[in-house]
Amino acid sequence: MKTADELWGLLHQAQDLPYGVAQIALVEQVLRHVDGAGDPALAFYTRLFATTAYMYGGEPVKSFPTFSWCVADFDRKPAPYHERWTHNLLWLFKNMVNALTRFPEIPLARTYVVLDDMERRYREHGRGMQAVYKHRYLVAQHVGATEEAQGWFEKWQAAPRDELSDCAGCDPTSLAYHLIGKEQFAEAVELAEPVLAGHLSCNEQPQSILSELMVAYLRSGRPAEAADAHRRSYLIERNNLADFGGIGDHISFCARSGNEHRGLEILQRHIDWFDRAPSPSSAMWFAAESSMLLRRITEMGHGDAVIRRSGKPDITAAELSAELAAFATGTAARFDARNGTGHQGESIRKALAAEPYEVVVQLSATARPTPVGPVAAPPRPAEVTPEPPAEIPAGASLAELLDLAERYRSEDRDAAFREVMTAVEAKVDTQLKAQGDAQVERAGDAQVEAPGDVPVELALAARLFKARGFVLADGKHEETADAWSRAAELFAEAGDEGEASLMRARAALVRALADEPSDELLAVITATVAHHEEHGDADSRASAWLRLSQMYRLLGRLDDANEAGDQADRFAEETGEARRSAFHAIVRAQNRALAHRHEEAAAAARLAYAFYQENGPADSGAEAAVLLGQLTESPEEAVAVLTPALATDLGGAVVPARIHRARALMSLDRPAEAIEDYVELIGLTAEQSGTAEDPELADHTGIFARHELAQAYQAAGRTAEAIEVAEEALLGFERFGIEEPADNCRFLLANLYRDLGDNTRALAGFRDLIERLVDNPAGRGQIGEQAGQLLYDMDRDSEAALTFRAAAESLRESGDPVGELRVLRRRLMALNFADEVDEAEELIGVVAERYAALPADLAAEPGVIWGRAVFAFEVGNLLMRRGRFGDAVPHLRGAPEQLREIGAIDDADRVTTMLAEALLRSGSADEAETMLDTLLAGMGPDAASRELAGTLLDEAREAKKGLNDR
Repeated sequence: MKTADELWGLLHQAQDLPYGVAQIALVEQVLRHVDGAGDPALAFYTRLFATTAYMYGGEPVKSFPTFSWCVADFDRKPAPYHERWTHNLLWLFKNMVNALTRFPEIPLARTYVVLDDMERRYREHGRGMQAVYKHRYLVAQHVGATEEAQGWFEKWQAAPRDELSDCAGCDPTSLAYHLIGKEQFAEAVELAEPVLAGHLSCNEQPQSILSELMVAYLRSGRPAEAADAHRRSYLIERNNLADFGGIGDHISFCARSGNEHRGLEILQRHIDWFDRAPSPSSAMWFAAESSMLLRRITEMGHGDAVIRRSGKPDITAAELSAELAAFATGTAARFDARNGTGHQGESIRKALAAEPYEVVVQLSATARPTPVGPVAAPPRPAEVTPEPPAEIPAGASLAELLDLAERYRSEDRDAAFREVMTAVEAKVDTQLKAQGDAQVERAGDAQVEAPGDVPVELALAARLFKARGFVLADGKHEETADAWSRAAELFAEAGDEGEASLMRARAALVRALADEPSDELLAVITATVAHHEEHGDADSRASAWLRLSQMYRLLGRLDDANEAGDQADRFAEETGEARRSAFHAIVRAQNRALAHRHEEAAAAARLAYAFYQENGPADSGAEAAVLLGQLTESPEEAVAVLTPALATDLGGAVVPARIHRARALMSLDRPAEAIEDYVELIGLTAEQSGTAEDPELADHTGIFARHELAQAYQAAGRTAEAIEVAEEALLGFERFGIEEPADNCRFLLANLYRDLGDNTRALAGFRDLIERLVDNPAGRGQIGEQAGQLLYDMDRDSEAALTFRAAAESLRESGDPVGELRVLRRRLMALNFADEVDEAEELIGVVAERYAALPADLAAEPGVIWGRAVFAFEVGNLLMRRGRFGDAVPHLRGAPEQLREIGAIDDADRVTTMLAEALLRSGSADEAETMLDTLLAGMGPDAASRELAGTLLDEAREAKKGLNDR
């Protein structure tokens, strides 16, 4: 048998648990022993608390006997503890009325009896009738007594609010429901928005009012707000079985707003709740709205979609729709039989037959925006000066055409080059036909002649194969290498070993890109360099050294790559060709970046960008822009260069361009714009995952983009969307076993849950991370500090103190004494409010030792000085709350001066005021008066502590006067 004290302890533990199964289990453990503990107050309060736990934990049927017991005990033998909890008992009458209507097996007369008893007791205890009128209105509305409901509604609205009125969120929720029922959507929104802007602490808010507003926002032309209301309310309601009735509202909203797939996801997630629904009413509405969704899915041609249910066979959407419709109509008939009306049946028939709204709402936080209303014209692409067409002289010879093609290629006029090469191939075909049927082979898509069957002299044929290599599309490495290898052979046969070696070097580099770089391929290029060092000119040496630099990069020999690149750059400068130097600058930027020489890399990219911006071509300018956007440390510059580049066709470079512009925008505190880039990036990676050479890389990019998008949503204050995206990212990280980013994502989610007000999930997230970071004491300490602060904010001070202690120990283990002392100060604050004074006083001694042990240079840092002085303030707070003013004085002395030395004037004033009060209340009025006089003389008129200091000064003078009058 447990003692009363032990049972009170268990009950206090239950109060700290969230509503749900765990809390109910602990309360029922107390209930099993409470009548034998000899404590009538405990027996009464346990059942009173159990009533609330059952209501909000999803088992309201169990609340009827506990509440009835409390009412009988209250009436049978009045006692002081009854008076203490009278307000709680009267409040629960409202819950009882609501709950009784939700069970068709309970006679309606019983609800009216409870309503009458509620009114009688409210009057006897001097309470107003506002809540009584409201609940009479709700019962009349439930049975469909329209005129009666309107009468009670008017009385409810006319009656003044009092302490038993529903909270500032629940009353407007009911009023919004009334207005929406009359299709007064704009009025419902206007009523509710000021409520949402305020502070809502009720367990049912803000999710209930947001759930009501989904349709009101949509029907008043505000789809974005409707989507946000859906996200925010569902994120809370999805966690608690008691909110099961609201889940159906979200399924209906999805089904009617063009989001049937999302509605199906929600249905699948909650279908197993159906068999343990809190009430027949909530099950009925879930069934009706789910059936309507499944009907829509069937009409869309997906009636064979499978829904899985625990402990039951799988079932198709079409079959489940029929099953749920039958349940909903059958249950409605039971309610109507009980109520003597047809109102519930008619309401369910309307829900089952509901059709889509007039507008599609985008609910996915990662989907590209869909147009709402008239489709706007697409944005105009960036202005690009068109490349003039090739000027091909009529009757030009093959040699003249190749001269022209080479000139255009050297000028980066790719379209003109290809146009001339089309003419070249036509000329070759003509000459081949003139010589008879020659054997022809192909290098990729381009026609080449078999060895020995060249229609022109060797030198021209070599140039032809060289040009053909440049024509081939990017990625056709093998065909390109074959063309250049053939060119090398022909140049060699023609006696031009210099050009032959350059062609061999180009072919080797392309083969390294296609397969793997090797020493054999490197040897080909080093031979080319050696040849041109001895026989070449500046142009050929620049080309040879550049190929060597690129090969070294592929081999991972970055120092050699940069050294070879520098040689190439010197020869390029000798040529005096600015276009060549710009191309070299791009290669240099890439090499320097890989070697982590970021300033030099950015400078090279900037040089190339400036050249191509002025001289073209546009695609090279865009390439340089993407490179510079990735390398610059200036987010302003990144946005400036990447924005016009993204208006062009970047091909594969669009992914890094989007990533880096999004990150730059985040650095510039422009998260709303960054969101657009991240959403587009996720769309791109989804498109690429099925076609990319490395689909896993595309998937990884999409997962990391989701994590960063969640951070952007968080920065933009769009918490619900941030949670949705972060949860998707976490699933991806877990699927691929990417642990550290997964932990970072869990940390983000815990903070987001806290921002949403879902403290239970936030706390669970922090605790999960602490367990995961067993080998990371610094991480455990940081997260433990946040968990402790959350518990402190939730007024769970004893738990907060324990959590802060563990966090401080972790920070000490990590070698962070300043962090440890910061957390110990927070622990003292928690111990103060937990009334654990002995432990707090022990902590004061430990902290004094820790500060004394700090190295002198660390102790002299302003942040450490501030922390030490504010710790003294918290010690003063602890002692003075318990009337120990004299004990507080030695702890506070010296702290104001320390704060003034580091310029923390407001904090110094606050601590001085506390010290003066401690002196005054411990009998040192003279010193207190002098201190306050000096303090007030130096204070500004708007100083935060001025009013309190003035009050204390008056009190000190009165105290001195009293002493003098004796």
